Amino acid sequence: MENQTIGLVVHAVGTTGVLHQLTGVIAQHEGDITSVEILVNRPEEARTYFEVILPGSVDPLIEGLRALPIVRDVEIVKTLQAIYGKRIIIMGGGAQVGQVAIGAVSEADRHNIRGEHISVDTIPLVGEHKLADAVRAVARLPRAKALVLAGSLMGGDIEAAVREVRQQGLLVISLNMAGSVPDAADLVVTDPVQAGVMAVMAVAETAKFTLERLKRRVF
Repeated sequence: MENQTIGLVVHAVGTTGVLHQLTGVIAQHEGDITSVEILVNRPEEARTYFEVILPGSVDPLIEGLRALPIVRDVEIVKTLQAIYGKRIIIMGGGAQVGQVAIGAVSEADRHNIRGEHISVDTIPLVGEHKLADAVRAVARLPRAKALVLAGSLMGGDIEAAVREVRQQGLLVISLNMAGSVPDAADLVVTDPVQAGVMAVMAVAETAKFTLERLKRRVF
């Protein structure tokens, strides 16, 4: 049987070491955990979501988890990758973020109708250090594939953050704005709606578009 990726929501008693016990059972069944999130962690309830790659049937794993005294129930659910898919993150000034989102949502809709799963997240945010922290945090977000920086002036520590996340494999698109961030981005787009469209096209498997084929990086 080929490897399969499954989603699990484990309902357990809230106590110290819950995650240790759950991951131990998953490891015993040769499950490779690709994502984990603690949804609820209270004394009366601990609810944890896992995405796991399994080499065989899921039934023995479910039985093993349910055999733990702390476990109340185990649900098999669709993975967030299957439902929400790749994520486009847009941050910066509210007006520019809204315009980029128009392009990104419209283009994502076109590809999602054809079988893609692309979601769009936005956060209007100003201030060098707040934006720099937010840029660095994108690299820690699950399924984030592209970041669009939408503003009129960005530089300093934001530029440093952009270079860091690009080294970690994140695609960064910048509006053609003042400051040093455009120099650090993969792609610079003047029109915010077009920036949203191009961000989606760059990550969509159903689009015949790659940055490597572009002869210039500023539009």
